Amino acid sequence: MKNFTFRKAVIEDKNSIWNIIQQAILRRKADGSNQWQDDYPNEQSIENDIVTDFGFVLVNEEKIIGYCAVIINYEPAYDAIEGKWLTNDDFVVIHRIAIDENYLGQGLSGKIIENVEKLAKKNNIFSVKVDTNFDNIAMMKIFEKRGYQYCGEVYFRGSARRAYEKVLK
Repeated sequence: MKNFTFRKAVIEDKNSIWNIIQQAILRRKADGSNQWQDDYPNEQSIENDIVTDFGFVLVNEEKIIGYCAVIINYEPAYDAIEGKWLTNDDFVVIHRIAIDENYLGQGLSGKIIENVEKLAKKNNIFSVKVDTNFDNIAMMKIFEKRGYQYCGEVYFRGSARRAYEKVLK
């Protein structure tokens, strides 16, 4: 499994993406997490990602195996960080990272993040910001392994989340 493609999602990808998101929602619930248990993300949010060009898929041999949203210079919740970002320049935000359950444990979340970092640099943006729930230990480990630094807390729908940033070179 080495021939990965990372590309913008198109509307025809929606059902495959939604399937992966639903798997991730169930995994978070099984882990005892509150993350993604409040009807978000939902099918409409995925469709919105696609039509606004925020949705990206990781593809292996024509099969969509991963998803994320990539947003440039916009995340209102990040304006009110309790803590301090490393930079105040242009930035890319990664949201809604999810991997098909048949491909877990193969480092594919890291592969998605790596591709987003390349995309940022291609656009002359040298900061990537992310967040996750306090109980999403796996995602925190991925961020830290990839060199993201903990910057403080941000709030989404009333819940605190750990915020990270990586300055790209």
